[in-house]
Amino acid sequence: MSRARILVVEDNPLNRLLVHDLLALRGHEVIEAANVDEARSLLDLEHLDLLVLDVHIPGGGGEAVIREVRKRAELAKLPIVAVTSLAMPGDRERLLTSGFQGYFSKPIDTRTFGPAIETYLRPPWQATTLAGPPPPETPRVG
Repeated sequence: MSRARILVVEDNPLNRLLVHDLLALRGHEVIEAANVDEARSLLDLEHLDLLVLDVHIPGGGGEAVIREVRKRAELAKLPIVAVTSLAMPGDRERLLTSGFQGYFSKPIDTRTFGPAIETYLRPPWQATTLAGPPPPETPRVG
């Protein structure tokens, strides 16, 4: 797998560090944001291969970021993966319907997170649009 540029948007510093380290250990360049405003700024400046997004981030939440990303033609095919504490029945389906291509519940399983997240770096995800095929089953991590 080639080196990818991944934006991790997570307000909890320990969770952000964990995700950063798990992805960096696999050779990826990780860019970090702690809130919606930081994420917006980085989306304007960086070419990204993947967005890993906490659902409950300050400044409007992950779903606000999704709506903004999907409005922008240059980001329409960017795969977006939720990392969230939402783990009740129906949460995964609601998030996938709202525009996330993948779903990982917290706590993150450090043994499987890296390889699982990389599945979103390969086609068909790079060609996926909001109207694209349904996502594959994402293993429950955590």
